[in-house]
Amino acid sequence: MSDPQRRDRTAPRARRAVVLGGGMAGMLAASVLADHADEVVVVERDRLPARAVPRTGLPQARHAHLLMSGGARAVESLLPGTLGRWIAAGARRIAMPTDLVVFTPPGWLPRRPETQFMVACTRDLLDLVVREQVLAHPRVTLRDGTESLALLGGPGRVTGVLLRRTGTHGDEELPADLVVDASGRGSRAVRRLTDLGLPAVREQTVDSGLVYATRIFRAPPGAGDFPVVTVQPDSGVPRPGRAATLMPVEGGRWLVTISGTRGGEPTRHAADFEPFARGLRHPLVADLIARAEPLTDVHLTRSTVNRRRFFERLPSWPEGFVVLGDAVATFNPIYGQGMSVAAQGAVALRGVLRRRGVGAPGLSREAQRAVARAAAGAWDLSAGEDINYPGAIGPRPPLPARLLRGYVTHMMRAALVDPAVLRALTGVMTLSAPVNALVRPGVLLAVARASGRPVPPGPPLTAAERAHVGPTPG
Repeated sequence: MSDPQRRDRTAPRARRAVVLGGGMAGMLAASVLADHADEVVVVERDRLPARAVPRTGLPQARHAHLLMSGGARAVESLLPGTLGRWIAAGARRIAMPTDLVVFTPPGWLPRRPETQFMVACTRDLLDLVVREQVLAHPRVTLRDGTESLALLGGPGRVTGVLLRRTGTHGDEELPADLVVDASGRGSRAVRRLTDLGLPAVREQTVDSGLVYATRIFRAPPGAGDFPVVTVQPDSGVPRPGRAATLMPVEGGRWLVTISGTRGGEPTRHAADFEPFARGLRHPLVADLIARAEPLTDVHLTRSTVNRRRFFERLPSWPEGFVVLGDAVATFNPIYGQGMSVAAQGAVALRGVLRRRGVGAPGLSREAQRAVARAAAGAWDLSAGEDINYPGAIGPRPPLPARLLRGYVTHMMRAALVDPAVLRALTGVMTLSAPVNALVRPGVLLAVARASGRPVPPGPPLTAAERAHVGPTPG
């Protein structure tokens, strides 16, 4: 007769993974870990809502969020069917550049046949659809209303997290084979690693002083499927960068975000909203909202600094710990990169886990390097652009980044007149192609040939779309 205690001693030990943060990055990480761990616990300080409504810990969710095709494909690869669920819930699949009306620094972008796409809806809806799918997995549990206080373990290995339930005084140690910090802009990963005895993580910031202000309007009848409209700033002139984006979202509404860098910031006063939009490089957004009914007050956010933490460069890295998403790199929201980079980071984590497994030696360091590579291209574009605005704070970009920016400036003008250049630029800007796609021989030749050709004269609106443009005040 066999001994049950002996069988228990020889049985494989259940593996637990803990994810810090229940936002987009955290839920995508949990979906990856559910295929490799017996239990995945998502720890979130907020109480997560059961509907698509704002939550306290994500104030930036009220502003325009465009999930680029590179990020949408990453999410779809992790959670098949998500794109269809978003569309069924009211999101729009925006064909790029077909359904874009964009005033770039050199002129109006032509609306050519689709080469990429983006998903347009509120951030709350994006999160809800992903959250519902992940939490339906039998191996994933959510502990919301719970704060992570510290990492357990030492400089060589993280062994779990110290938790506290909101409103209580008792602390709990939760052991884990792998801890993923996806707690966003407010992540304390740098401090917690030094608390374990590791060196300080190098951090780089580029702060243009950007301030965001957003208001939601009821779309005029027949304008619920209006194209995305953006008036971009021009960092090539010595004045603050002011911009606006009008985005159709679920429920027949327009979400309109205005923004300005240091010295040109918007206010939270409703009376200032339309005049700010009218003072941009082109008044199209102001003309569109002139006859639209406002549904909300103005919500304002100042937390827009580009910040990158170089975890991958530490001389040693603890087993059992990975940092992901905004906790690694945050970007000026105007470029629409954050969620897509987080999704591609989760895909990178999945690739390492498939090769190595949760408990493999060196897994965490390899995964951290893979996550860093996923963020590198977007960082170069975002930080390299923002440092050029008046009053921007941060280090000057290295020579290769400055050369790339100069080339991209020429390329953006060429994109107005050459379909091949526009296709390449759209691929990179949607994080669907690597940055080096911009310097492939065929693209370089097309940029050179486009020099001097006339650009489109005005906003590429259809007759039906022009009918929704309000009269310009006299």
